[in-house]
Amino acid sequence: MKLLLLGGPRFVGRAVIDAALARDHEITLFNRGTTGADLYPELERIVGDRDGGLEGLLGRDWDAVVDTSGYVPRIVGASANLLAAAVGHYVFVSSISVYASFAEVVDEESPLETLAEPGSEEVSKHYGALKALCEREVTSAFPGHSALVRAGLIVGPHDPTGRFTYWPHRIARGGDVLVPGPAWRQVQFVDVRDLAEWMVTAAETGLHGAFNATGPSTMGAVVDASRRASGSTARAVEVDDAFLTAQGVGEWMELPLWLDPGNEETRHLHEVDTSRATAAGLTFRPLDDTVAATLADAELVDGVGLAPERERELLEAWWSRGATGDPAA
Repeated sequence: MKLLLLGGPRFVGRAVIDAALARDHEITLFNRGTTGADLYPELERIVGDRDGGLEGLLGRDWDAVVDTSGYVPRIVGASANLLAAAVGHYVFVSSISVYASFAEVVDEESPLETLAEPGSEEVSKHYGALKALCEREVTSAFPGHSALVRAGLIVGPHDPTGRFTYWPHRIARGGDVLVPGPAWRQVQFVDVRDLAEWMVTAAETGLHGAFNATGPSTMGAVVDASRRASGSTARAVEVDDAFLTAQGVGEWMELPLWLDPGNEETRHLHEVDTSRATAAGLTFRPLDDTVAATLADAELVDGVGLAPERERELLEAWWSRGATGDPAA
């Protein structure tokens, strides 16, 4: 198969390349040449810009395209329409953020986010709504020949976000670790390699439609796998949601994977229905593999996760309430 990758070989793109090469596919990269320029020197690279610099794609054809870098509908529409006559199938990396609300469990038919400021291209402000409009551009250009991959939190080797990465590295550091309890609290994420392998399969088979692509786990499983991977003797100190809320702990970024259940709009974010994707072949590797690869090939990110002094303050506050788990009690 001749495969075109729109985007750089940084994280998801890198995993897609690895998965495609493992199956002996011919891969062409299209990007600005600013990310991962020293990776995969043997592959064909077309240097261009999705925003007004698509000339390098003219006169070429591929069996499928995987788009890992589409955020603005105008830009996605330009590349999708240009490639419509030259590519057989389009795999678009979208996000579960396209859904309007997680007050209820969502599936692929749930209402999508709408753009509150029509015409805005401010991705940081309107990420979900813009992704939803990008999906519309793809399906318009490739009717019946596109897969919309609504990924959850993508984790694993080379993750640049630090959101999942915090936990394996924090457990490896040892000591008392503040963890949102209970241990059976459900969380969802997907290893970038599992996602990439499935997307290559989607390109090979012409999989069509929207698919929620994320996987089930628990906080306790993440902690246990992190202990095993690092050999750590870290002790999880489980604190409850009410305490975290009262202490003003920030969801998701300050305490990765934690969402305040009092926030109705995100209440079921870790319960997304993924049955359509798993029925279409999405599988999940053992969590120990994901954690080990994260420790080996993903770095902590400044500003993501509890700073050591903040964690210590929170633990002291928790224990001062007479809560269980105080080693001095």
